[in-house]
Amino acid sequence: MQILVVNCGSSSVKAEVIDVTSGKRIAVMSVDRISEPEPKVKFSGSTEVLTCQGSGHENALAFAFPLLLEKIDKSQLKGVGHRIVHGGKIFDEPVVITEEVEKQIEGLFSLAPLHNPINLLGVRIAKKYFPDVPHVAVFDTAYHSTIPPRAKNYALPKNLIQKHDIERYGFHGTSHQYVAEQAAKFLETDLHDLRLISCHLGNGASVCAIEYGQSVETSMGMTPLEGLVMGTRSGDIDAGVVTYLMEKEGKTWQEISDMLNKESGLKGIAGTNDMRDLEERAAEGDIDAQLAIDMFVHRLRKYIGAYAAVMGGVDAIIFTAGIGENSASLRYKVVQKLGFLRAILDEQKNKMLKFVGVDWVEDISASNSKCKILVVKTDEQLSIAEQTAKVIRESKFKGQPPRSIPIAVSARHVHLTQESVEILFGKGYQLTVQKPLSQPGQFACNEMVTLVGPKNKIEKVRILGPTRPKDQVEISRTDEFFLGIDAPIRESGHTEGSPGLLLIGPAGQLELKEGVICAWRHIHMHPDDAEYFGVKDKDIVEVRVENQERSLTFGNVLIRVSDKFKLEMHIDTDEANAAELNQGAEGALIHTGAGGLLTKKKVQ
Repeated sequence: MQILVVNCGSSSVKAEVIDVTSGKRIAVMSVDRISEPEPKVKFSGSTEVLTCQGSGHENALAFAFPLLLEKIDKSQLKGVGHRIVHGGKIFDEPVVITEEVEKQIEGLFSLAPLHNPINLLGVRIAKKYFPDVPHVAVFDTAYHSTIPPRAKNYALPKNLIQKHDIERYGFHGTSHQYVAEQAAKFLETDLHDLRLISCHLGNGASVCAIEYGQSVETSMGMTPLEGLVMGTRSGDIDAGVVTYLMEKEGKTWQEISDMLNKESGLKGIAGTNDMRDLEERAAEGDIDAQLAIDMFVHRLRKYIGAYAAVMGGVDAIIFTAGIGENSASLRYKVVQKLGFLRAILDEQKNKMLKFVGVDWVEDISASNSKCKILVVKTDEQLSIAEQTAKVIRESKFKGQPPRSIPIAVSARHVHLTQESVEILFGKGYQLTVQKPLSQPGQFACNEMVTLVGPKNKIEKVRILGPTRPKDQVEISRTDEFFLGIDAPIRESGHTEGSPGLLLIGPAGQLELKEGVICAWRHIHMHPDDAEYFGVKDKDIVEVRVENQERSLTFGNVLIRVSDKFKLEMHIDTDEANAAELNQGAEGALIHTGAGGLLTKKKVQ
């Protein structure tokens, strides 16, 4: 499924067409200097810079969107996802954008006057050029809707809080959610078993405490102004400073707001909001640059310590976004005094870190560090695309009865090449059909062989057809002990390094050097089923089976998707006996990640 993600800002627009299944970028477009007379348009893969005549979003996007359409197959585009900064109390999850939703976003302008009006303008312009697909709003604040009242509320008069919807909303939610899921995958641990502190460090910066899959604290507040020292934002400040400056400097509330948002932070302290420039100047002895970095690090370290206390510990600290991913010296300064959390940095790993290829997570903690220190490359665009696809999928299947997963018990069996068939049954022999199997084109054969292991043998083991490019024997754990071999749990076809055994047929015998596995429990899915369940090939899920005798959740279930497959979960006889399953058993697929997204383990 291809999704266009639009991130519309006041001076620039980023747009990416993403294949959600693979994460591949089909096209990437950026529009810069929108408020200037000649906005600039660039596309990935090209060094050409195109110039639009006339300033403003209407002119710039009227020029840019048709160019984007020329670079994609419009028939493959299934939706448009829009980043909306503030969802207020109304939106705690992504939604399809209707006229009513547009009005509700308008009603939130006062909570994010610098962001929401421009975000909504981007929606309305994009709808003109992409009218035939659903448009979905993904809110920065939605991920933080789980923050408990003790952390969400401000100690202000209750009547004012209720009248004006004043509370901590938090931002950078798509980034914090995405990197938390990536960290869980990397650690091969369910997200719901982890306590994480995510540090999104860019020109805008925030920290999030993620306790067992949910945001429970975050540094930004009702607006993106609160919290860390940022590029041009002050972060935490005594409110008395505001009233003091209004009195002493005669500044209006708008002037104060502009100062706190645009002229403070690193820029206010040292004259620039570029951390790279500050680090160069600090190394040359610039006192202002040194102070700016020290204040940035101090505030961040203070929040990390506080959030560890809030959660009663921390399993991993995540650095992400421009500064977090690229500044080794800043990461070193932050972690330097976190030994009390048993977070110990490997200085060499930290110094040498560079993201290469598909490695999106790097562990820079020392071997004796109990708290992992991870650098995770954020991908807010992909997160928005995935959430958009999920909303569109759910909308498409809304009203349909929930689908269950048929479960089939797969007894021990053998797959053979044609060459091996002829060794065991005679030259030119062809397998014959005993009965068709549930998967299209596959069948149980009349032919059977004997398995001979170091300890025992098993007779009359059925062959399944048709023939394959590689020999493979699938047995259960009980068979494994009986035969006296150590068979790994593997996906079908992955027999490298597995043990072998002797096969005996009526016309000969065959010594397999490798090929004996215990099949990884898996679900066959047609692409239509995968779309319904919101999974893709190689995902890992759980399946819950409820019956009168015994209820059981099968974890670590592999998804296999092909247009040749029919929906069915395959388990072996040991697993079926453990759950006391009868013929015709069914299970329910469980998504194991926050926000309905999967927490996947690495598939080797």
